[in-house]
Amino acid sequence: MAKKVLVLLGSPRRKGNSAILAEQITRGAKSAKAKVETIYLHGKTIAPCKACFTCQKIGSKGCSIQDDMQELYLKLIDADAWVIASPVYWFNMSAQTKIFMDRCFALPAYQADPFLGKKIAIAMAYGGEDPFDSGCVNALRTFQDSFGYIEAKLVGMVYGSAMEAGQIRSNEKVMQEAFNLGKKLAAE
Repeated sequence: MAKKVLVLLGSPRRKGNSAILAEQITRGAKSAKAKVETIYLHGKTIAPCKACFTCQKIGSKGCSIQDDMQELYLKLIDADAWVIASPVYWFNMSAQTKIFMDRCFALPAYQADPFLGKKIAIAMAYGGEDPFDSGCVNALRTFQDSFGYIEAKLVGMVYGSAMEAGQIRSNEKVMQEAFNLGKKLAAE
């Protein structure tokens, strides 16, 4: 049975560098016969978590905030794997990605242990000389810590330097790594 891969684009640029990396991961996943759906987070109405803890109460019916995350919760649960793509903004992931990540706090209200065994790939683009001085490492570490804590399987991370939209395409090594990550995500 084909794996279901959900791609979450966390950039305001529809054709930005992180989106290009995610598309390359998608190509790799599709080459391994995965079914892929892409969600553009910037176009969704997703409010920040308000720390009401409604989602954590016994018998909870889910998050108290009624917005586009309600639809995303069901897609996240249904998918076998996720790809989260984000540019680095001010030394970390984009605001769109961070709001999404925060709202995943409510996911266990929709299904017991929704992260257990979930396969996740990360794609990031950053400006600057390297992933350390750009802040990319901060975001990568956040993903590692978050998904490790909730027992999801972080299959891999691909990242590269690119300031101008589309510039990442010229980095053949990173583009090949992204394609291979998609194949690996669909195969495991």
